Amino acid sequence: MIKNKKAKWIVRAILLVGTIVSLFFVPWILVKAWILPLPDTVQEQVDEAIGNGFDGMIVYVDQAGKPPEHYTGGWKDRENKIPADPKSLFKIASISKLYSAVAATKLVKEKRLSFDKTLADYLPELRGRIENAEEITLRMMIQHRSGIPNFTDNPDYWENEQENGQNALDFALDLPASFKPNEGYEYSNTNYLLLRRIMDDVLGYSHHLYMKEKILIPLELKNTFFSITEVNLDDVMSGYYVGYEEDFKAREYGMLATAEDVGIFLRALNDGSVFEEGEKEIYPYEYNHGGLVVGYQSLAEYHKDIDAVVVQFINTTDFNGYEWNLSEITINRIVKIIKKQN
Repeated sequence: MIKNKKAKWIVRAILLVGTIVSLFFVPWILVKAWILPLPDTVQEQVDEAIGNGFDGMIVYVDQAGKPPEHYTGGWKDRENKIPADPKSLFKIASISKLYSAVAATKLVKEKRLSFDKTLADYLPELRGRIENAEEITLRMMIQHRSGIPNFTDNPDYWENEQENGQNALDFALDLPASFKPNEGYEYSNTNYLLLRRIMDDVLGYSHHLYMKEKILIPLELKNTFFSITEVNLDDVMSGYYVGYEEDFKAREYGMLATAEDVGIFLRALNDGSVFEEGEKEIYPYEYNHGGLVVGYQSLAEYHKDIDAVVVQFINTTDFNGYEWNLSEITINRIVKIIKKQN
């Protein structure tokens, strides 16, 4: 009996010590950001997020029946102490996948592409270089159900990311598939790298020009661009990675846009006005998206229950998930504030 009591005491002591030790590894700012009482206004929430360590932030809210609103906090340029500007251009990263998916849908409606044709049909040179190329359809690629490895998951890619970005596909070739086509899900940037290459081939010119003609001009998105080379760097929000002083705004990461332009596009995607007749019915991808590159993280969401678009830009990142989780907590709280105000 004494031995049993002693054993129980030892187990309890071990569990207590384990609990205490584990508390040292809890990201307390995330817990704090999640459990704090909800502020009364979006601006207060933005200010609170800046207090949690973000360098700069832009939020755009477009709620039906109300004028769109912008909220900012922190710095556009930390070194020069320039406050965040709602009109700044921001690197939207993977939010651009929504634009690519819309463009592909339009090409399918025009019968210049088929969602049901395979990767090998369009890029036969990839037979034997990408496993299952003869079975992977464009639809699977757009929906991240192809099993094609993600080139950004290859450690070698990050040894010289900016230079390697010119040959990004090389870092996904001759690798085993993550799963058989259409039998799993894995987010892979390679899918959209290939989709854009296919669109270029089918068009005979850059898909950027096609997207400008079919999406940007009709929606009057005058502050959306495809490359850092198209814009004045002074108009771009600086980007920072935790632990580094460097400003990453001069790096090439694809599309840039203002929060307002992203918001206009997202509403058009969700209400169907970006599509012509017969396109919305065949659109195969998502209606909300996030984006993450070095120095820039973004979230673009449409909330049907309050008929509101919320776009959030934050120019502080890490690749450990901490800053991203804090960003998601922040936008969730912003949405709750908007709902509470209704």
